[in-house]
Amino acid sequence: MKTRHGWQKRGGAASPARQRGVSVVLMAVSLFMLLAFTALAVDGSNLYVARNELQNAADAGALAGARMLYLNDGSAVNPNANQSATEVTSTNESQGSSVEIVSIQRGHWSFTNGTFTANPSLDAVDLFGKSTMDLDLDPNFINAVEVVTERSATPVAAFFGGIFGFTGYEVSARAVAYLGYAGNLRPGDVDQPIAMCKEAITTPTGEYSCDVGRFIPEGDQTGGWTTLEQDVAGGSKANANADDVRDLVNSGTGNVEELEFGEDIATINGQVQTAFKAFYDKWVVESDTKTKPWNMSLPVVDCSDGIAPGNPLVGAVNLDVIWVVDDAQSSNGNASTKKIDEDAPTQMALPPDDSDGVSPGTWSNADPSGITRWDDFVGAMNLRGENDALATYANDGWRQKSIYFLPSCSYQEPTGGTGGENYGILAQIPVLVD
Repeated sequence: MKTRHGWQKRGGAASPARQRGVSVVLMAVSLFMLLAFTALAVDGSNLYVARNELQNAADAGALAGARMLYLNDGSAVNPNANQSATEVTSTNESQGSSVEIVSIQRGHWSFTNGTFTANPSLDAVDLFGKSTMDLDLDPNFINAVEVVTERSATPVAAFFGGIFGFTGYEVSARAVAYLGYAGNLRPGDVDQPIAMCKEAITTPTGEYSCDVGRFIPEGDQTGGWTTLEQDVAGGSKANANADDVRDLVNSGTGNVEELEFGEDIATINGQVQTAFKAFYDKWVVESDTKTKPWNMSLPVVDCSDGIAPGNPLVGAVNLDVIWVVDDAQSSNGNASTKKIDEDAPTQMALPPDDSDGVSPGTWSNADPSGITRWDDFVGAMNLRGENDALATYANDGWRQKSIYFLPSCSYQEPTGGTGGENYGILAQIPVLVD
């Protein structure tokens, strides 16, 4: 259309110069967004790697500290536990830079509250007569190590982030390791294929008792043989093969597979002759020719319905085998007492008490009468039989094919909320809980 000033384009379209200006703005915005996403991707990935390395350092340090949390005899907290955690944490790096340690603390982890409470105490809490819940809520019960690491003095590098004013990123990590079992018995945690009944090592109210000895077999609530297997056709006796038990005794390697608390473990009630003979021969060697207790860790099962063919696994126990009677002609029911005169003990180192893990001395009796020696031994070890009576010769306490034991009174480490009970066992393997 023509006007008095010339021709005018229809539709009022923007001029090419104006279009170029809009394109430059859009390109600038797109470039900015591209750089932002690139910075997020590159710097985010770099930050993720650095954070994982910090976490690995914290995890390793906490586990190392928890592993050394108590002295070997369990009598007190190890003052060097924090140093062990420091040394292991310091050996780790994050992208070539030394990991900075913010704090390393001993303390108490509560499964109920899901919290860690720092506590520098070196005192061991008396565990006997206390329930797992009592200990779980007791901040004076030292059972964990916390490690906190960071990158502050040497922040994680900002590559593209520098465009937006970031010179580096500070990052931290935290780990808490608890000394205990994680709801199962790992391969090799138990030593021999004997399942102890919970009822034989606890009081009527369910508290662990280490001051009374028992023997197997004694009724159907003391213990029995086991193949240390689970998930075998309901744990039937047919699967608890006698030859397998004997082989486990001879190997001394304990459970091959991990055992889950709460699941049935295959058990056998009564005599397994080949396994017993192998056990007796091994005891003679391990006891230094019948003069020292043979210490071992065994699985604990619920025997409220008797032993075999399968019993629920509820924990593990540390105990000392102090005598084994093998000969079939040495039982109290025979006319001759010649075998007991030959076989009854004459000396035995007393098992360690709960104070320092050291034997308090040696029991000995050289009387020519085996019955006299046996009755004295029973009294010294507080061995009990049916109706909680002393297992003297007159009370049918000297029996053929029997294993006599004392539960350990050394430091016990319960599992908190992880699934099972450790009776008299000093835990060796810590687990990460936070």
